[in-house]
Amino acid sequence: MNKYIEKNKYLVELGNQIRDVRNHKGWTQDMLADAVGIDRAYLSGIERGVRNVTFLSLVKIAEQLECDIASFTINIPINKERITNPKTR
Repeated sequence: MNKYIEKNKYLVELGNQIRDVRNHKGWTQDMLADAVGIDRAYLSGIERGVRNVTFLSLVKIAEQLECDIASFTINIPINKERITNPKTR
């Protein structure tokens, strides 16, 4: 497994969950980033697990997607299959 992914597996899973909810709601990254007031590149980094999102940004994302933060943390701590095979949804 990639050392970066292993080291940041929780951020990767959090990002996967945010992306899943966003896609389920039919939002693009641009739409969500604009609604939350963050840069689209920053949102992309959150979804890829390369950015450690602040709690307040996480709250704003959840508010815009009309869900609670718990929906982003369903598999944390970790769904190992999803980390080793990111295409698994």
